[in-house]
Amino acid sequence: MLGSTVPAHDKRVALRAALAGPDLVRMPGAFTPLSARLIQDKGFEGVYLSGAVMSAELGLPDIGLTTLSEVAGRAAQVAAMTDLPVLVDADTGFGEPMNVARTVQALEDAGVAGLHLEDQVNPKRCGHLDGKQVVDETTAVRRVAAAVGARRDGDLLIMARTDVRGVEGLDAAIRRSKALVDAGADALFPEALTSLAEYEAVRAAVDVPILANMTEFGKTELFTCAQLADVGVDVVIFPVSLLRVALGAVERALDELAATGTLAGQVGRMQTRARLYELLDYAGYTQFDAGVAAAHDD
Repeated sequence: MLGSTVPAHDKRVALRAALAGPDLVRMPGAFTPLSARLIQDKGFEGVYLSGAVMSAELGLPDIGLTTLSEVAGRAAQVAAMTDLPVLVDADTGFGEPMNVARTVQALEDAGVAGLHLEDQVNPKRCGHLDGKQVVDETTAVRRVAAAVGARRDGDLLIMARTDVRGVEGLDAAIRRSKALVDAGADALFPEALTSLAEYEAVRAAVDVPILANMTEFGKTELFTCAQLADVGVDVVIFPVSLLRVALGAVERALDELAATGTLAGQVGRMQTRARLYELLDYAGYTQFDAGVAAAHDD
């Protein structure tokens, strides 16, 4: 009832242990706090919180328009609803190295297990679009160093994302990856790689966990979890997938309502009231309320 009882530090330890283990860590992207609970219920190892999703929920494109307070607030809501570790997209850190430090501490307070910072210029854009620009290596390294220096819980995972592959090619991305790891990054997110061989090359170049982004309609083929594990990927995210599925269903339902005047034909595709109440732990709230009332009944 009321969400997770697992302390944030324990979730951070669990994430690090999972990344050090033999199995691929699967992190579907939550688009609401309740969807994070559903991800947990279905047996996944972690929850991802995408900047693109947080922007889209506000009706904004993913071009750096969200603020630190908006991201930290949503991260806290999601982290509170699941026992799983949450990895959050911190974009470029919302400013210069001092802003990055504040971002890290705000997200640490929100209860996430980890965050990733990217090396795009600000304002950034979706990593699978053309026309991206990246900062120079010195600036990228300073962002990571600021993040590592700012965390108060040493188990908070600081992941560095690099978008260099889509700008300067794989060799440059590998050079940047090594520099980010040398700056203290605990894990690496090489964005928009184009083949399993490229993941193998990054895996061979660094000695920290690496992440694969299986976003639809992007630069990267939708490899299976087994394929990614075979080339040494440690964690995979599906950042916007559940939002896309949900909004696709909403749009189809609205079309049917407009055309027929009823949603009766959609009922079989809906989550039932009973299942919703199960996810919400409706019975637990009722029992708690009844127990409090009984204990103080004069």
